[in-house]
Amino acid sequence: MSITDIPQVYNLERLISQTESVYSLPLIYERLTEVINHPRSSIEDITRVISNDQGLAARLLKLANSPLFGYFSKIDSIDKAATIIGTQQLQSLALAVSVIEIFHEVPEDLVNMRTFWQHSIACGITARALAIYRREANVERIFAAGILHDIGRLVICTAMPDIFTRMLMASREKFSLLFNLESEFLGYTHAAVGGKLLEKWRIPASIAEPVACHHSPDKARVFPLETAFVHLADIMCKSLGIGSNGEGYVPPLEESSWERIDIPPAALPEIVKHVEPQLAETISILGGKA
Repeated sequence: MSITDIPQVYNLERLISQTESVYSLPLIYERLTEVINHPRSSIEDITRVISNDQGLAARLLKLANSPLFGYFSKIDSIDKAATIIGTQQLQSLALAVSVIEIFHEVPEDLVNMRTFWQHSIACGITARALAIYRREANVERIFAAGILHDIGRLVICTAMPDIFTRMLMASREKFSLLFNLESEFLGYTHAAVGGKLLEKWRIPASIAEPVACHHSPDKARVFPLETAFVHLADIMCKSLGIGSNGEGYVPPLEESSWERIDIPPAALPEIVKHVEPQLAETISILGGKA
């Protein structure tokens, strides 16, 4: 099967349009974005919006008190979390929580959602740890990009399960990377699907571009460093066998991204050691059992 055999309904733009009608971000996230972006909004306004969704508020508080942040004093309210973590960072965390919650009808015989989110969350934590090592600002947007990097694969599974099954079989038969076969079968990859969907949802480019370019980081024009973090984190988590995103093989590392990140190879084991204590609880809070 080749791209010429794919029905026109699977054109990327039509696929995204179809997906938008099935999956939309919760209104609570859109409202939160409006309030955070309003110049006259206060911490109290942001707290009020988040508190309207008790599930979101509870998860954000659990994250704030988890090893991910490592604060010594307990954060017992959303306004305290917004003050300590930051409103933009809280917005990125809310995005990750919201997206995880809306993808719930993916065929389990194609993607094990428990291991899918294990890989995705581990990628987010690792990308965040790489950014922290580099002393980057607002690392929660990188955390969110890492978590969301493979959502395009969920879209493909849901919209075209038969074609996804054929791609899985071809990957095993040819010992080929699944994302390369996506290009061969569809003319685009899950990365492009994820990036385009986030763009349609009006998610900031600092998150959408790393998702769209995580397998081709050289194509990132505005946020190449953020993309490089997600690119390397994805490879590290795949190499370590943390969860599964359906890909049977470890993707190649782009040399230019490695050079851009500029982290000594000897530092990677220490970064992994730092990530490990954060994994189980973060996965439990966001995406199921570790």
